[in-house]
Amino acid sequence: MIRVLIADDQAMVRTGFGMIIGSQSDMTVVGEAADGVAAVELARRLRPDVVLLDIRMPRLDGLEALRLLAGPGVADPIRVVVVTTFDLDEYVHTALSNGACGFLLKDSGPALLIEAVRAAVSGDALISPSITVRLLEHLSSPAPAHDDAGLSPRELDVVKLVARGLTNAEIAAQLFIAVGTVKTHLASVQMKLKARNRVEIAAWAWERRLVS
Repeated sequence: MIRVLIADDQAMVRTGFGMIIGSQSDMTVVGEAADGVAAVELARRLRPDVVLLDIRMPRLDGLEALRLLAGPGVADPIRVVVVTTFDLDEYVHTALSNGACGFLLKDSGPALLIEAVRAAVSGDALISPSITVRLLEHLSSPAPAHDDAGLSPRELDVVKLVARGLTNAEIAAQLFIAVGTVKTHLASVQMKLKARNRVEIAAWAWERRLVS
């Protein structure tokens, strides 16, 4: 079972996330925290597989709680996915530099929340598509010489849609293929590009000006 701790100062959010996690046969909620201090204490005591952590919380904000649980110098870091209403660039960069395994907006939907938890457990990272696109738009390096890295035309189609911030389900709908087929293509793309996650796949596409 994937053991999840939920930390958010809003009871309704904790309940909603709990229902989403509980709907998965291989996931369970092991604890809830309404502030940052309690989140750190519970995480250290329960050692969950993943912590879902809000940013703006009483007593200790989520970014500081994240630093204590997964930041530089932490001997045995805990996997943390930041889930927040606020997508300020400063928050995103701070969260990722402090060891977050994901950064989601609260309106991302149940599917992406589950995907983020699974990605964290597997050592991957998932960032809300809209945030990924905004971050990658800041890339200013000159476009490298054309190199398709051995990707097939269909794999390039998938890569371009990932770079535009689409989810697996949206890519499947756009290309008229099954979600499972999208996942197969992404696995092949990751191997060929030696990319750890979809953020690195998107970065590869943006650097080569495959999207605009």
